[in-house]
Amino acid sequence: MKLSKLNQLSSAIKSKFNQKPTFKPSITLSILESHLHNCHSLKQFNQILSQMILTGFITDTFAASRVLLFSTDLPFVSLDYSLQIFNLIENSNGFMWNTMMKAYIQSNSAQKALLLYKLMVKNNAGPDNYTYPLVVQACAVRLLEFEGKEIHDHVLKLGFDSDVYAQNTLINMYAVCGNIRDARKLFDESPVLDSVSWNCVLAGYVQKGDVEEAKLIFDQMPQRNIIASNSMIVLFGKMGHVKEAWKLFNVMGEKDMVSWSALISGFEKNGMYEEALFMFIEMNANGMMLDEVVVVSILSACAHLSIVKTGKMIHGLVSRIGIESYVNLQNALIHMYSGSGEIMDAQKLFSGSHNLDQISWNSMISGYMKCGSVEKARALFDIMPEKDIVSWSAMISGYAQHDRFSDALALFHEMQLGEIRPDETILVSVISACTHLAALDQGKWVHAYIRKNNNLEVNVILGTTLLDMYMKCGCVENALEVFNGMKEKGVSSWNALIIGLAVNGLVERSLEMFSEMKNHGVIPNEITFMGVLGACRHMGLVDEGRCHFTSMVEEHGIEPTVKHYGCMVDLLGRAGLLKEAEQLIQSMPMAPDAATWGALLGACKKHGDTGMGERVGRKLIELQPDHDGFHVLLSNIYASKGEWGDVLEVRGMMKQKGVVKTPGCSLIEANGVVHEFLAGDKTHPWINKVEQMLNEMAKRLKMEGYAPETNEVCLDIDEEEKETTLFRHSEKLAIAFGLLTISPPTPIRIMKNLRICNDCHTAAKLISKAYAREIVVRDQHRFHRFKKGACSCMDYW
Repeated sequence: MKLSKLNQLSSAIKSKFNQKPTFKPSITLSILESHLHNCHSLKQFNQILSQMILTGFITDTFAASRVLLFSTDLPFVSLDYSLQIFNLIENSNGFMWNTMMKAYIQSNSAQKALLLYKLMVKNNAGPDNYTYPLVVQACAVRLLEFEGKEIHDHVLKLGFDSDVYAQNTLINMYAVCGNIRDARKLFDESPVLDSVSWNCVLAGYVQKGDVEEAKLIFDQMPQRNIIASNSMIVLFGKMGHVKEAWKLFNVMGEKDMVSWSALISGFEKNGMYEEALFMFIEMNANGMMLDEVVVVSILSACAHLSIVKTGKMIHGLVSRIGIESYVNLQNALIHMYSGSGEIMDAQKLFSGSHNLDQISWNSMISGYMKCGSVEKARALFDIMPEKDIVSWSAMISGYAQHDRFSDALALFHEMQLGEIRPDETILVSVISACTHLAALDQGKWVHAYIRKNNNLEVNVILGTTLLDMYMKCGCVENALEVFNGMKEKGVSSWNALIIGLAVNGLVERSLEMFSEMKNHGVIPNEITFMGVLGACRHMGLVDEGRCHFTSMVEEHGIEPTVKHYGCMVDLLGRAGLLKEAEQLIQSMPMAPDAATWGALLGACKKHGDTGMGERVGRKLIELQPDHDGFHVLLSNIYASKGEWGDVLEVRGMMKQKGVVKTPGCSLIEANGVVHEFLAGDKTHPWINKVEQMLNEMAKRLKMEGYAPETNEVCLDIDEEEKETTLFRHSEKLAIAFGLLTISPPTPIRIMKNLRICNDCHTAAKLISKAYAREIVVRDQHRFHRFKKGACSCMDYW
């Protein structure tokens, strides 16, 4: 509508330009100024413009420039409309060109300003000392250093290099584009410097994070203004020099809102949340005006300190001063409420806001996930107007953190159908999900994806997660390849390697890696020693375990935790040193936990010490009456002695307390799909074929001399029923399925949620021999690699 009206005016002006007016103009400069002063709508502006065209007054250069300038300042006149007016004016002067370029820059259309400058040069319109600061500023806004250098050449050729305003914008342009060397060169060679010159070059060093050079410039400034001081406080805060920021703030003669905001932000960014809160209180007490920047920082501090009550008070203050509607502030409030568990307050704010952006949606999804409202997070995710990398990351990571590993992988596959590519954070969650599901094929695909995409950085976290996945899937060589290829290795990487080698039965190699870790100057931590003691435990290296346990305090200054004591109790117990293990428990400087007593109970069952086992078992049930494993172990001890009455008593206790035995569950991946089998499972789609394979396996095993260890069945039933029960353990079902679906020489890889029983262990050894297959079982404690009738654990587990 606007442009069609202007086209009509265009026709009129062309005819008027071709003939001299036959009447005296009815508009003068004073009348024009009066009309413009009273112009409040597009209709009124068009009337003024029509009168100028009809009277020919638009040919007056000054009058035309006033109308053009006025049009660019009006909110109801578009820039396209102003450009049409500009194009109708013949012999536009430099002021008009500058007006249009300035308007484009102010409307975030810097590229159009540069195009207009090129046209200005082509038309020999005569750029002046006001033109070049504008076009250089346009280059700075778009970070166009190459074009900026070309314009710098024009400045030099036309002799505007002595103009301090042009020089300052050039210094700023180079600094903003990250070329501090040329900015400094121009600064040093400039014949005239003012406070803006100093501030520009200082801002360049601040942007670069160069504290030393910035301090030199700041110290040399003829007059330090508040802008320079604020810039230094920002720099100190950004680079972690909080004390220097605080010192400078205290010596400032004059402080504005930016000064306070910069210091508070510096405290918050460096984790000094209480100091940030204190300064905010001081700022408010000094009557300083608040803006959204400082409030966002202080709300973040409240979230980190988990002081939601204080956050609510600040929310009330924000509402009173009328800045609550700012979207950044809304997002900070949503983040604070959701992160502090006040999800209903966050939801209320989110639902009632009219200024939602991508961060708002992502904050709510993360908040729901943090509070465990996984389904609400997914519902919100599904209706998002637009999803970015953060949205996908929040959902996939959230699923993984809440043990919804299958959902994490499914959503990752859905993400692959779109244009968004995963980042390192998402891949860590996906690999973690593959690890928990024993989905090796999918994990390998992710690893291949990382290799193909050079923009993905295999940092310490991603590399360690990959290493951990391969170790937990029994692929030691792949894990070592990842470890050796990591450019940077943290203590977590070494820990994953040491623990992974140990659980895979490579104890000697694991302990060698511990020595190599120390040789590389990496300081071991508590988790390292859990891995080292665990390695000793897997092979019964009692003396070596004692030495490492002692060295924790004497050599490395690490006080053993209850978990380290638990490891030692397990090591001694497995080796049959039950009395020493019990004595160690009694000498612990802290109260032993249920896991430590549980290790001793398991050792009692393994070595047949029913007296100690009964005593420890009864104690454990008192300590943790809802733990199914302890009830089952005690029940098994009674069953091994044939004391069925006591077995029934324990079972009765379990029933009375509502304790349900965790069913044995085994996962196996075949052709990229993870299958789950439960003990006695009859629901799997392949169950008929699996049953047939079980019957065939039973025949082959008997030929190999297999005799079921029916003492493992703690039920008072006949031997035949016991054999049937044993042969429907989840790992045997998974092995049968693997024999049907996984072709040799690919190993059959199984992950079980419980410790593998003696009978299944014996059967797996014989199956590996009878069918000439490698079978890898990862149970609750370690890997068992069955090959040619033997196990990597050497029957010590």
